[in-house]
Amino acid sequence: MIPDTVFFDQMINSNNLTTATSKCILCKGARAMCGKDSCPLMIKFYSHSKIAPLINSTKLEGYSPPAVFVGRYGYPKVDIGPLVPPILGNTSEMDTPEMWIGKSIDQIVDFRFKLVRGKYRIDATNFREGGRIVDGIQELALTKMPVGVEALFSKKPIGRITLDDEVQPFGPSAKLEKFTAENGRFEHYLEKSFYDTDMKSTDAVVNAYKNGTLISEIQKAFSVGTMGIGKKRRFVPTRWSITAVDDIIGKNLLKTTRYNNTIDEYRVYQWEELDNRWCILMIPCSWRFELIEAWYPNTTWNPSGKSIEIISDHEFFDGRKDYAHIGGCYYASRMAVNELLTEQNRTAGVVIFREAHPGYVMPVGVWNVRENVRAALKTKPFKFDSLENALRHIDGIMDIPRKVWIINSNIIKNMYSQRKIDDFS
Repeated sequence: MIPDTVFFDQMINSNNLTTATSKCILCKGARAMCGKDSCPLMIKFYSHSKIAPLINSTKLEGYSPPAVFVGRYGYPKVDIGPLVPPILGNTSEMDTPEMWIGKSIDQIVDFRFKLVRGKYRIDATNFREGGRIVDGIQELALTKMPVGVEALFSKKPIGRITLDDEVQPFGPSAKLEKFTAENGRFEHYLEKSFYDTDMKSTDAVVNAYKNGTLISEIQKAFSVGTMGIGKKRRFVPTRWSITAVDDIIGKNLLKTTRYNNTIDEYRVYQWEELDNRWCILMIPCSWRFELIEAWYPNTTWNPSGKSIEIISDHEFFDGRKDYAHIGGCYYASRMAVNELLTEQNRTAGVVIFREAHPGYVMPVGVWNVRENVRAALKTKPFKFDSLENALRHIDGIMDIPRKVWIINSNIIKNMYSQRKIDDFS
């Protein structure tokens, strides 16, 4: 028998035992060593512990919000499937981001983790060979209200919560063997585009939006091949469909707002939610747009940084041709801004300043940008007679000083450097 001291030494020397250096191991969710107000691991753990006993089987019955998900890995061969909670009754809140303003991250993760994802592999470009499961998923995506769903999996759903800055999180997953759903009432304008195989997908998106269909509903229908010219229809990964719909709607609104008369003053809208701080500056000039994001250390996309990371994208009057490297947030916020400009029959130069502070412990999806910019623009703006006064106000709201914002803003630097006609009079 090997003495305990010898065995201990052998473990160390063989690298099977090491001194604990991970902050997570030392902290155990109680000492806030990462600097976050809440431990993201514990948030996920508590949500999982609530739902795990309810999915301890290969069979699941519940009311889908309704919700579907289309993966992107391996495209065009992708996994598609319903998102189903083991809950009966009204579950619509679980997949309607338009209802999430005022919810905490804990609340959002809690009800999103209840959504179990079924995975059924198809060819996104030839989905009609997918059979009844594909038909059922399309019908689910078109349905207006929660419907009863029964799903049979090849094994008990497991897995970590999926986190992505583009899509809403969801819970465990497993291969889907069988799937049936009750008949539900289709959303009227989504149903119309589904049966109209001569309508372009862009027209279908805009038509539904202008008639009051929620953007989150349009995105689901867009992702499952229910829009577009007959044989050209495709399943679109959820991540791509979210940004595509925001972009389509935003560009359609810009066809008008770009040529409107300008606003008459400098405006600043301000907002704070989920430890994200927002200031939206509107400038009385021709259309231009910029989103600047500042990620503090110990936030999702700057987890171990020692300084604030700033990223931005912009466009001037003629728009941009390349994809914004800031991602879907750019198109979501641009769309939201143009909703207000459309309502007011005006145009403006717009710069959005966003500070993501450490309390923003995990990404919850692009909706966070879209809906919070929308919410900010519903508040009464502060009005100013000069850019300098507007920036001075922003200086008192945001933690980052204005000189840093100016350095990182192509539009503001352009405003300062651009010589006006008055300079020559």
